[in-house]
Amino acid sequence: MSLPVDPDVEYCDSLRGAEPSPHLMQAYAREPVVFEQGKGAYLWDAEGEAYLDAIAGVAVTKLGHAHPEIAEAIADQAKRLIHTSNLYSIEWQERLGQRLCALSGMQRAFFCNSGAEANETALKLARLHGYRRGVVSPKVLVMENSFHGRTLATLAATGNPAVQRGFAPLVPGFVRVPYDDIEALQQAAQETRGIVAILLESVQGEGGVRVASTEYLRDLRRLCQENDWLLMMDEVQAGLGRTGAWFGYQHADVLPDVVTVAKGLGNGVPIGACLAQGQAAELFVPGNHGSTFGGNPLACRVGCAVLDIIERERLVPHAAAMGRRLLGSLREGLADQPAVVAIRGHGLMVGIVLDRSCTELVTQALTDQRLLISVTRDKTIRLLPALICTQAEIDDIAGRVVRLVRGFLRVAPA
Repeated sequence: MSLPVDPDVEYCDSLRGAEPSPHLMQAYAREPVVFEQGKGAYLWDAEGEAYLDAIAGVAVTKLGHAHPEIAEAIADQAKRLIHTSNLYSIEWQERLGQRLCALSGMQRAFFCNSGAEANETALKLARLHGYRRGVVSPKVLVMENSFHGRTLATLAATGNPAVQRGFAPLVPGFVRVPYDDIEALQQAAQETRGIVAILLESVQGEGGVRVASTEYLRDLRRLCQENDWLLMMDEVQAGLGRTGAWFGYQHADVLPDVVTVAKGLGNGVPIGACLAQGQAAELFVPGNHGSTFGGNPLACRVGCAVLDIIERERLVPHAAAMGRRLLGSLREGLADQPAVVAIRGHGLMVGIVLDRSCTELVTQALTDQRLLISVTRDKTIRLLPALICTQAEIDDIAGRVVRLVRGFLRVAPA
C-alpha cells in the first residue's frame, strides 16, 4: 500500500469530521477526523489522506496498525473460542501468565481488561496486605502528577486535581508526595501511620513524561523492604518494551512486589494484568477478586502473539535505539528555541516541555503536518511512536514535530 504523504510538505486542507453524536456521552473532546484504515505507523482518514501516528493510540498499538500476525491470531481464535469465564481453566491465560512473570520477575498474574482495573487490583492487594498486618486504616503513598486511571480508587490515587473535580468524596487512604524526591517521601513516611504500599509509575506519562531516577527507585525498594511495604509499579504506559527495557523499573535493576500492565499488551484488544511476587502473590484467595471478561482466550492469545513479535523482532533494543535517535533529532532541531524548556524521555516515550500552553498543537499537528501527537499537562508534547517504527519514520516524526513547534512558537505568545 503506497503512502500518499510527503514529509517535506505542510498540509493545510481541512479535515473531515462530524458534529458530536447526540447518542454518545460527551466525555471526549474529539478531533474532527475519522480514521478508516491503518497500516504500521500510518492511518488513513475517510477521504484517503495519510497521517503519521506518533502517539500509537496512547501507547496501545505498539506493533502498529493492522499487524497481520495479530489479525490472524484474532480471526483464528474467534473461530475457535472467545469466552468461557474464569470458572474454568484457560490455557492461553496460563501461557500468557507464565510468560509475563518470566519477563517481569513476578510469580503470579491476575488478568483483567484495562490499566485502571490492573491498578484497582494492585490497590486491593495493598489493602489485603494491610489487613493481614492488622493495620486498621491502611495508607498508600502516591505521587504528585501521577495518573493511574479513572475508576473511583485509581482516580483518588491519581495526582491531578483537574480529573478529580466533581467526584468527591474521593476514596480515602492515599498520601501524596512529590515524584522522584526521596527526602519528601521519607518525611511523609515519618509523619504517617499505617503505610502499607507505595504506588508509582517508572515514567509519568500523563504527568509530562517525567522519568524516575535509578537512585530513587533503589531507595524506594530499600524503604519498602525495611518497612514491610509493597512496592507497586504502574507500568501500564511504560511497560512491555516502550522504554527500551521490558519494564521501566528494570533500568534501575530493582524488583517490585506488584507490577501492572495493559495498553500495548493487546495491541488494541482490551487486556490488563496485575503481576505479583513474594507475599503479594499469595494474598488473593477465591472470592477476593474477579473479572467476568478478564483473561479470556481471545485476549490472552493476542497477548502471547504480541510478546512473540516483540521478542522475535528484537523490538525492545530497537525501541531504545529509536528513542535515542528521536531525542537527538528533537534536541538538535529545537536547540535554538528558548521557549523549549526540556526534551526528555526514555526509549520511545518522549516529552517536549514548552514554557507556554500548547494544547492547540494536537489539532495543528493534524491539519498542518498530518501527524498524531498528544499534549499533556498543558505544556508537554507527548510522543509515543509504535515500537515497529523504522529509522526513516522516526526521522519523519522528528522533522514534522520540529516544524510544528517552530511554527507555533513564532506566533504563540508566551
